Amino acid sequence: MVQFKLVIGDPKTGKTMQKEVKDETAQAFLGLKIGDTVKGEVLDLTGYEFQITGGSDYAGFPMRADAQGILRRKILAISGVGVNNKKRYRKRKKKGMRTMEGMRSRKTVAGNTIFEKTAQINLKVTKQGKEPLPMPEPKEAKAEEKK
Repeated sequence: MVQFKLVIGDPKTGKTMQKEVKDETAQAFLGLKIGDTVKGEVLDLTGYEFQITGGSDYAGFPMRADAQGILRRKILAISGVGVNNKKRYRKRKKKGMRTMEGMRSRKTVAGNTIFEKTAQINLKVTKQGKEPLPMPEPKEAKAEEKK
């Protein structure tokens, strides 16, 4: 049984929605890579087209476009997905963070291909449909309705 959590972002509105897919719907995503496009009909959103922008595996390791395959890899990275090269000032009165120029760090990342143990897939809307995406209500609105 394959199950994915989809995070669909709309660049025009700046909002995201989450959707869980299982079994036959989830089978359509297996083997796709970061950068591939998916038709909206797979998710019952006719007219839409989505692009895969990333994701993470079951242990939380981020998918990275330059790591080929499905396995986890330890890469030596300077910047990008999964890398934070910021360092705090220590024992100084200065506040904030500074970037470490040229700092490389060894990071574990997941490959760029979706497989059974992928937990989350990030999608971006590239082509709009006729109807707007069914966005969930904000939490504040739900709290006011209960009162």
